[in-house]
Amino acid sequence: MIRIGVDFGGTKIEAAALDAEGRFLARVRRPSPPSYEEGLAVVRDLVAEAEREAGVTGASVGVGIPGSVSPRGGLIRNANSTRLNGRPMQADLERGLGRPVRLANDANCLALSEATDGAGRGFGVVFAAILGTGCGSGVTVDGRLVEGGNGVAGEWGHTPLPWPTAEEWPGPLCWCGHRGCLELWISGSGLGRSWREGADGAAAVAAAHTGDASAKAALDAYVDRLGRALAVVVDILDPDVIVLGGGMSNVEALYGALPAAIAPHVFSDIFETPVVKAAHGDSSGVRGAAWLWPLEP
Repeated sequence: MIRIGVDFGGTKIEAAALDAEGRFLARVRRPSPPSYEEGLAVVRDLVAEAEREAGVTGASVGVGIPGSVSPRGGLIRNANSTRLNGRPMQADLERGLGRPVRLANDANCLALSEATDGAGRGFGVVFAAILGTGCGSGVTVDGRLVEGGNGVAGEWGHTPLPWPTAEEWPGPLCWCGHRGCLELWISGSGLGRSWREGADGAAAVAAAHTGDASAKAALDAYVDRLGRALAVVVDILDPDVIVLGGGMSNVEALYGALPAAIAPHVFSDIFETPVVKAAHGDSSGVRGAAWLWPLEP
């Protein structure tokens, strides 16, 4: 019952072997290479290395990717690591590894990880959001992923910022071709850009903490935008818990400020949904990929 999860990221590829209780038996990583074919080779090599360290062969393999698999033809789409788009990645990995492989969006892997044995464990409906370089989300119900009929459930980052102000409308142009996507506003990159061109979210947060007035204003606006974005999720899904992952999830001030930013926009007389930090942090992606294979034998 050893499972291997692979987190295929834009800057690094990581593989980890987990036992049935979710303990790490091996964990290896390499920088992401520039080409699609080199990436497949890195996955193959990392899986073999993780198996050697864990002392197993033929373990199940799940892979989290920054995109999704189209139900029509099985090709990758919507990946901001654009070298993956249009590729039959699942079939190629299965050929290279000589076994079945399961693929899922990296935000879905976050949600599955946290619902299985993290901050969402024991909750019926879990909404998990990655707030990092980009923005995405995943949904689980009773511990199972919701992927939807079109395979795009949780593509929250490419929905528009709700209730935009005059200054926010129509919003910047997104790489997906639309304007005003949440990814451009509530990612760490979005916070950085709203403070100072070329800055990232971590720099903006650090400046706000040292008293920089413009950085503090940018962070306050970020909380307001994230509150509006999450309020729409509550109105549609009404999750039992909201779990935050990605770099912005490490900003502790968010957890005190967000409930008050969400509540005024929710179509309800109460808002009591807990907003919590992902328990497994940066490990959630690789753990969730491993959990793509069921817990039962």
